[in-house]
Amino acid sequence: TGADAVNLIADAVPRRVATWADVGAGTGTFTRALTVVLGAGSRVYSIDKDPVAITALRRLAAGSRDIEVVPVGADFTRPFELPRLGDAQLDGILIANALHFVRDAEAVLRVLVRLLRAGGRAVIIEYDGRGPNRWVPYPVPIARLPTLAGPVGLSEFTVSATRRSTFGGVMYTGVAERVHNLE
Repeated sequence: TGADAVNLIADAVPRRVATWADVGAGTGTFTRALTVVLGAGSRVYSIDKDPVAITALRRLAAGSRDIEVVPVGADFTRPFELPRLGDAQLDGILIANALHFVRDAEAVLRVLVRLLRAGGRAVIIEYDGRGPNRWVPYPVPIARLPTLAGPVGLSEFTVSATRRSTFGGVMYTGVAERVHNLE
């Protein structure tokens, strides 16, 4: 639900004016949560490749008043552009229930982290305690977070929230910051 999404990111996303990307946004559950948590005047790029999701994100953008929501039709596992970002970098990237669809999470994270400014946050929401299945083909359990962070230029992930999943296991929020540039 919307309240669950807000609770999962409340301690991971600073409450201030910022520019974030919701990667693999779907129809916008976590984009909406970002609009609740971020300060007025913020911008949220909502990225998804599904045309139905983009239509829903456009409706969400049209109804958003204090925070600019920018729908971006793109596959986040491939290079993409963020309109009007220019040479600026993001303050944060949220990847909620999307990384488990990616076979090589480290490679995708490496590309996404390059969009972050130094000190910018990477927030991952995933399932712990679930094996692979058709809905979560490539699980990202908490135990895997240390091996994902360092190689892509992130600080060690900390878990800022957990909750039981109605689909089994536990959902968690992992938070890390960009610490250096990778060549």
